[in-house]
This record gives sequence, C-alpha cells and structure tokens, in this order.
Amino acid sequence: MDSLKLSFVISLSALLSLVCCSYPASAGDIVHHDALAPKKRGCDNDFILVKVQTWVNGEEDAEFVGVGARFGTVIVSKEKNANQTRLTLSDPRDCCEPPKNKLVGDVIMVDRGGCKFTAKANNAEGAGASAILIINNQKELYKMVCEPDETDLDIHIPAVMLPQDAGVTLEKMLLTNDSVSVQLYSPKRPIVDIAEVFLWLMAVGTILCASYWSAWSAREAATEQDKLLKDAAEGIPNQRSELNSVVDISTTTAVLFVVVASCFLVLLYKLMSYWFIELLVVLFCIGGVEGLQTCLVALLSRNRWFRRAGESFIKVPILGAVSYLTLAVSPLCITFAVVWAVYRNTPYAWIGQDILGIALILTVLQIVHVPNLKVGTVLLSCAFLYDIFWVFVSKKLFHESVMIVVARGDKSGEDGIPMLLKIPRLFDPWGGYSIIGFGDILLPGLLVAFAIRYDWLANKTLRAGYFLYAMLAYGLGLLITYIALNLMDGHGQPALLYIVPFTLGTFLALGKKRGDLAVLWTQGQPERLCTHVHLQQSDEADSGEER
Repeated sequence: MDSLKLSFVISLSALLSLVCCSYPASAGDIVHHDALAPKKRGCDNDFILVKVQTWVNGEEDAEFVGVGARFGTVIVSKEKNANQTRLTLSDPRDCCEPPKNKLVGDVIMVDRGGCKFTAKANNAEGAGASAILIINNQKELYKMVCEPDETDLDIHIPAVMLPQDAGVTLEKMLLTNDSVSVQLYSPKRPIVDIAEVFLWLMAVGTILCASYWSAWSAREAATEQDKLLKDAAEGIPNQRSELNSVVDISTTTAVLFVVVASCFLVLLYKLMSYWFIELLVVLFCIGGVEGLQTCLVALLSRNRWFRRAGESFIKVPILGAVSYLTLAVSPLCITFAVVWAVYRNTPYAWIGQDILGIALILTVLQIVHVPNLKVGTVLLSCAFLYDIFWVFVSKKLFHESVMIVVARGDKSGEDGIPMLLKIPRLFDPWGGYSIIGFGDILLPGLLVAFAIRYDWLANKTLRAGYFLYAMLAYGLGLLITYIALNLMDGHGQPALLYIVPFTLGTFLALGKKRGDLAVLWTQGQPERLCTHVHLQQSDEADSGEER
C-alpha cells in the first residue's frame, strides 16, 4: 500500500470512526420521562408512543404512531385488550366547541389549534367519544401538556397526537370509504432483544479478528526486520527495504483525534440534511471499498492459487504499484458498495452496511497502531470524556443530545447515518435497529490489538499475557452498556463510559501487578534480542575463547 493510499484511508477512517462514538441501540424511546413538562393531579401521565392501527371496510390497513398526552386515561399495552372502534371526523374540526354529531363510543379525530388540548378532550368526552386523536399542524409529534392554571382535568378518555401526514391519510380514508375503525395500544418493548446479542457478538468478533490480524502482521514485520538486519550485518544485499505500512499514534495525535471528531460532530449536527447524508454515504462507500478490498486481498493472498497474483505488481497512475489481485478484486468491491448505496433503504440493506463497516474497521485496526500504553491511555481517556460530553452535557448547551441526534439522522429524512453497525430488532413490536458506533469498536480495539501484539512479541501464553483479559474486559464493558441501556428505557448511552474503565482499567491494574507497567507505558514492546545481534555475540564469544 503506497503512502498516498495509506494517508487517504487513515484520514477518512479517523473521521468516520468518531462521527458516532456511541449510542448502541436505537428504535425510538417508548416512554419519555420529561422533567420539563409540568405535572399535576389529573395531568401526570408519562409521554408514551402509541400505535394506531386502522381497518378500512373491515380489512386491516395502515398503521400510524402517535404520542400519548399528559392527561386522560392510560392506553392499554396489549393489542388483544384494545378494541376496534369506529373513527369519526369532528364537527367543528377543532373541537373547541361541543361536537354537533353524537359519538356513541367513537374515536373522534380533531385538528390542533383554536383552544387548549384539555378543552378538546373534555368536549369530545362530553359528546360520548371513547378517545380523541389530535392531528398536529406539523410533520413532527408534539407533547400535549396542561396549562399551570387549568383545573378541569378529570378526563376519562385517552388522548393521542398524530403527525400531520397521518391526519391527511386518515381523512382521505374517511372521505372515500364507508367504514374506518382504529385500535389504540402502546406495546411494551422486550427487556432484551436477540439483536443486541448478535450485535455484541459482532463487535467482539470484529475486535478479535482484527487483533489476531494485527499481531500476525506485527510478527511478520519483526521477522522481516530481523532478516534485513542480519543480512546487513553479514554484508548480503537485500532489495526489500520497505516494511508493512503502519501508522503509530502519538499522544498529540490522540488528543487532536478527539478534537477533530468533536468539530466534525458539531458540523454534522448543524448541517444535518438529506444532501449531507448523501455525502456521508459517498464517503462511507469509499472507505468501505478500501476496507473490503484490503481484507479480501489479505485473505486471498494466503491461498496458493492467488499468491502469485498477490505478489505481482503493476504501476497505476496516482496509486503507484498495485498488485494484480487488487485490480481483480476492486471492481467487485466497488460494485458491492454501489449496490448497497442505491438500495440502502430496503429492509435487508443493513447486511451490506455491516459488511462494509466491519471491513473498514478491520483495515483501520490493521493500519493504525497504539505504540504504547501511555498513548492508549491518553486516547481512551479523551474518548471517554468526549462520549460523556456529547451524549449528556451537550443537552444543556444544545437542548438535545448532539450525538444521539446525529446517530439517528434527525432532520435529514434518512434512517440514521451510515457509520454504524446495525441489526434489526427481531422481537420488538416497535421495530427499529440496535446500533453501535464505529468508535465503540475502533478505539478499544486499538488497545486490545496492542495487547496481543505485545503478548506475541514477548512469547507470552494466553493466560500469562494481556490480550485475553483485555478482550474479556471489552466484552463485559459492552454487556454492561446494554444492561444500562435497557434500565434507562432505551435512552441512548455513551458506550465508552462503561467500556473504557473496564478495558483500560484492567490493562493498567494487570500491568502494575505483574511489574510490566513501565515497559508497557513507555516502550510498548518487550526487550527483544535480534538474531543478528545474537550471532555477533556468539562470534565474539568464540573468538574470545580462542585467545
């Protein structure tokens, strides 16, 4: 890999990896505990998402999602307990006056505006409605609260707000069909979805594979270096003077890495739109193609059938020397990325996104190295603070969590940004995806890969080394993240808040206990006697004995 190609991959991957450092699960919060919205007796419900299933002329039709009000009765959680009820348009439409039409248990649909939400609900209940659907005048949902001076809050029907586009569709149904009925319920999300298990396995497996690949490459590079030094000591000319292209992070780079990521995150937040998501898709495809190509070439070149093609090179303008195997694989990788980009909104597009994302992560962990524990500590500590700030503290500055907004792709019209690994929530009635940011795999992965490189160079066994414990610590930290996520009712959690203390803390404590901390902190590799030095020392000892 030439220097131009290497620098391009590093700069692109560095930005992509920290765009969304965390927020491991996303499907929309079912329960919203809003401390800012006032509560009082008769107006103290939590804001919950509500499913509005429709039937047209007795046949099941479209389903809409609304949000329940602070006031009114609590909506049932089980579909079997929810009744199918006839839907009726209010007359007048805003329901600020008692409806002219009598509603014998019907669900009434009204427009927002003209009077208070509670006034609409009281008028609807007085006319005999069993529930009220209030249509917002915007495409977003709005939380319906009570005014501080309101007293008439003894409301015994549920109230739900629907977005504007849902209201337009429902109105067309009512005007063009004989019978339209609805069913209101708010199903609870399962405590654990199998998607989270698969995502955990995916993240841990990615770091495991990347670490072994990195250690294997480091061992080959060390062997090659010993060979070069031995040949040089013996006066044997050797044409192979370039080792594997690897970039070591410095402490300054580690700090700048997080600073640049913060700036890029704010840029994404401010410029979030459809065209900007399209730009991110293009950048992700470029990085994914590069990663997929690198992984396939490395994998195929081990096979004796493709070894010669991997070792034969041709000069290509701009790119420099490129192997024939790379030229053969590149069109396939480009085609794969283009097909994913075109069909990325289809139900199974997440598979292609995960393949491109994992390939990119593997490539970055192969190329970018943490040289010692000092740099790893600085990098993960900065990322730890970065994660907490942009998930929690940013709410006070921007009135919403910047990282979560960016991760979900709010205000863009797209289903989140592409720089995430995602799996659909299989047994969740609300659907959605469990997701994890690249940074939650890449940054701890740099430390885990450093651990296995050190173990291999020091010839340590699995139990006597650091890799096994760093890997277990990462897996446990990510598991705790998902437990915290479920305890917080699906609210986004900064994964590095849990992963960094487990991973970094385990490494530091174990290094100090074993007396290796000084070497790990500064040198990052064990004292190793090179082959050519050993031969020279043997020759000097032999000549000394002859004397």
